[in-house]
Amino acid sequence: MSEKVSTHQCDVLIIGGGAAGLSAALHLAKDSNKKITILSKEELGEGSSLYAQGGISAVLDKNDSFESHIEDTLIAGAGICKKSTVRHIVENAPSAINWLIEQGVEFTLNHGNEYDGVDGNYHLTREGGHSHRRVIHADDATGREVTTTLEKLVKASPNIEVLENHIAIDLITSKRLKNSAKLNNKKHNYCLGAYALNKECNTVSTFRAKVTALATGGASKAYLYTSNPDTSTGDGIAMAWRAGCRVANMEFMQFHPTCLFHPHAKSSLISEALRGEGATLHLPDGTRFMQDHHESMELAPRDIVARAIDYEMKKHGLDSVFLDISHKDPEFILEHFPNIHENCLKFGIDITKQATPVVPAAHYTCGGVITDLKGRTDIKRLYAIGETTCTGLHGANRLASNSLIECLVLGKSAADDIKTRLNTKKYLMPELPDWDASRVSDPDEQIVVSHNWHELRRFMWDYVGIVRTDKRLQRALNRVNLLKEEIAEYYSNFKVNNDLIELRNLVAVAELTVRCAMERKESRGLHFTTDYPDLSEKLTDTVLIPKRFSTAVKCREWS
Repeated sequence: MSEKVSTHQCDVLIIGGGAAGLSAALHLAKDSNKKITILSKEELGEGSSLYAQGGISAVLDKNDSFESHIEDTLIAGAGICKKSTVRHIVENAPSAINWLIEQGVEFTLNHGNEYDGVDGNYHLTREGGHSHRRVIHADDATGREVTTTLEKLVKASPNIEVLENHIAIDLITSKRLKNSAKLNNKKHNYCLGAYALNKECNTVSTFRAKVTALATGGASKAYLYTSNPDTSTGDGIAMAWRAGCRVANMEFMQFHPTCLFHPHAKSSLISEALRGEGATLHLPDGTRFMQDHHESMELAPRDIVARAIDYEMKKHGLDSVFLDISHKDPEFILEHFPNIHENCLKFGIDITKQATPVVPAAHYTCGGVITDLKGRTDIKRLYAIGETTCTGLHGANRLASNSLIECLVLGKSAADDIKTRLNTKKYLMPELPDWDASRVSDPDEQIVVSHNWHELRRFMWDYVGIVRTDKRLQRALNRVNLLKEEIAEYYSNFKVNNDLIELRNLVAVAELTVRCAMERKESRGLHFTTDYPDLSEKLTDTVLIPKRFSTAVKCREWS
């Protein structure tokens, strides 16, 4: 007998409460009476967007141009960006920034009026890989300013329902419903909602929705060291894959070059903007080394800087290298990086007076669920936006500060398309089965989950990290297959909880990452392997298709 659970119904179900989900919800709510429900795994806004320090890239300076931003993005992407996607996002970026300002986001003002940005009022900084100053920011806590502002507006909207501490378990699709004859056909697979666990009362609810949008962020928590918060467990990617969506380019995991190295500093990112404002990288004896790795030195793209640090650490047997901005005026540092300064002081490091120990850490998932420029996936009524996706913007390496702008531009594009479809199409809403917990019991030993969690993150770091080999990848795949069996058995026999759901998703994204890495027989962008150190002449994406959904109608061709 099914466990007695509640059923919720809405027009649009948004899974995830970061920049992508919040902006999409606000665009959907404008001039609309549709009911929108946001499921947030933790408190609303708690995710990678909140901790974004650097800023948002957009052409706002009279001396900059769309063509320059496009070219910088294509160069960073190492040849496999989708040009139409890059152009769409770059050309719509300024209007997205203006929209944020209209919502009340307070970006850092340009007191000296040195740069002619939006109305000539805002300070623009430059980050690695950019040929111009085009990163608008709110000091060094841009993500916090953006998400907290949007969060207040979302909570004040009468037709947006926010359910915090709810983690989605799986999507509900027509292919999986035996009693849905009107929707279940060979040509199409429809998303009808999702099952989600209310973590406060530990019950599973059924969410029926005309349209569902995944905005759950990336999968960096699959690695031992990451700049991301604990929520980055690849939930949307894993759920979409299980439901039948194609996934692409998961081998391109971006490692941020500079995370604070300290035993008690959890996920403490040291922004790229420090190097943009003159910070330099050193060995413990003070020797600079980036000149040996790239002509742009500290302003080289992130993958090059991360590999350079990894190389120097292994060459010299170091626990970390050092990032130093103390040669700049203390007032300048405190004005531009107050939050980083305050955070480092907690660990006894004063960045105005001393160098900061840093190491690379998993930071951004460039691959993900394949979508078009309206956020549509391979499954009807299912959208995906933000870091969960692979739109073709990032290619083999994300250009600094291109992530939040992707969330904002495509969040609006998806919202516009959803509103049009809801207003012009009739959506059948069949009854959905409740979550069946009749054959499971309470977990007997949580040690199984915690042990597998740590083992997965350790072998992903060791075998599928910054530098890879065929042998390491095969070892990783062997471990993934064993863990999959153990986790599947545990999932089948015991009631779900947050840790088990996340572990199940992490092993799924780990497998996708390893399989994509094994498919790419070259070194390109973020994927570097000593077995294939050169670039291939053929430019390809690594596209994985779920076997039992190989005949599904695709959202678009992926070149």
